[in-house]
Amino acid sequence: MARGAASAVLALGLSLSAQAQSASVPTGQTIFESRCGACHSLDAHRVGPALGNVLGRVAGKASEFSYSQALSAARHVWDRDSLLAWLTDPESVLPGQAMGYRLEQAQDRRDVVAYLASLAAR
Repeated sequence: MARGAASAVLALGLSLSAQAQSASVPTGQTIFESRCGACHSLDAHRVGPALGNVLGRVAGKASEFSYSQALSAARHVWDRDSLLAWLTDPESVLPGQAMGYRLEQAQDRRDVVAYLASLAAR
């Protein structure tokens, strides 16, 4: 009986942990629009490059956008993990880059990346 209760508690804990790490596309869209939209658009370059097709793109290579020297020299492809790292601390990913903003909350980062990933499917 104690073993069954321990298993149930462990299963509940794992379920709650998975829920805490899940991402919400609608929440990510709201965060993108409210916190990222001043500098980024999905379809047009602003202060920052357009991000509607950022997943799968080589960093620093969106056509007709003038990147910092650090991003121009980058060779990695943006995927979920690299975007999460970037939104955590851009300077630690690419020293000398020009983006002076990050998302402090891990859940916000997961939500924004889920939103950007959802755009690749459209």
